[in-house]
Amino acid sequence: MKPGLLVETHIFTDFLHLQWQDMVMVAVGLILIYLAIVKEYEPVLLLPIGFGCILANLGMAATPDGDGFLSVLYRAGIESELFPLMIFIGVGGMIDFSPLLSQPHLALLGAAGQFGIYGTLLIATLLGFDLPEAASIGVIGAIDGPTAIFVAGKLAPQILAPIAVAAYSYMSLIPIIQPPIMKLLTTKKERLIRMEYAPREVSQNALIIFPILITIVISIIAPDAAPLIAALMLGNLLKESGVVERLNQSAQNEIINISTLFLGLTIGATMTADSFLQFETIMILALGLIAFILDTVAGLLFGKLMAFFTGGKINPLIGACGISAFPMAGRLSAKMAQEEDFENYILMHAMGSNTAGQLGSVIAGGLLLSLVLQSLE
Repeated sequence: MKPGLLVETHIFTDFLHLQWQDMVMVAVGLILIYLAIVKEYEPVLLLPIGFGCILANLGMAATPDGDGFLSVLYRAGIESELFPLMIFIGVGGMIDFSPLLSQPHLALLGAAGQFGIYGTLLIATLLGFDLPEAASIGVIGAIDGPTAIFVAGKLAPQILAPIAVAAYSYMSLIPIIQPPIMKLLTTKKERLIRMEYAPREVSQNALIIFPILITIVISIIAPDAAPLIAALMLGNLLKESGVVERLNQSAQNEIINISTLFLGLTIGATMTADSFLQFETIMILALGLIAFILDTVAGLLFGKLMAFFTGGKINPLIGACGISAFPMAGRLSAKMAQEEDFENYILMHAMGSNTAGQLGSVIAGGLLLSLVLQSLE
């Protein structure tokens, strides 16, 4: 038999070995690619995840003990938590903490926006998930992919794929999920509230000291959260120091782009039919959505409370961006206010709340990780 015919016969035989479950997951991968390209839902993430999902179900799955290139990437970047941490360095370089430092009371909204993490943890345990799995599912509520992957990778790697897909998918669906909740829980009068922006000046020294101080404090309080917060704050320090612009630009571009590509591809490559097509996966996706909704509701209600106690000086819409998902959530809150009044500019307040949410999600996830690991000892 000719060599070419042998190759064609081998490919045809492999194709016949594909089960219907594999083809379903290939279709899932194609849907993710469609959403990325046609709908432009978080394409930087969903496109490589979708392609990785297709590869996983064509015999190239990423496994802890495999020898394929995706398995190598899994061990190097997921098991070691390297990819999420490198992404956080780039995210830190993009964040400007001056709106938060000039309005420190907005940190309360960042704290309120983490309620869904702990609320969903309780729901997940009642549904039969063990504590590590419930904690990992709850962290989907951070709407922060790297944090969710970091926590799940340590506590429940067996459900890492659906958790990562849920975290990144809901992040991309923020413009669809949040607006109805925001309109339902706020009145037109509240959405019309104008907030004066007369921030206290934040010195360059304060912007440099802040990431160093936060890293030290969080590392002492919650050592298990130290890698996450350290990576985020390192990226921010590169930006605010003003003396390593080449490193800052690399963190915001090459480092975060390459890490995101490999992380998405590798996560997608864990989405095999036998691990993904289960009722448990549907429950994880549903609980992740509940966590997201609870975060948004808690943030809005706390925003309404602040509006009441300040005599109508706080627009409750900025409570909705007390989650992570920087800067998408902040921009959405500002957009919602402008839909009611085009001259109502609350963007800087929203960004203050959003950066507080970014910090809050890392701290909440890290504290949860510490508590669960301690309870297992």
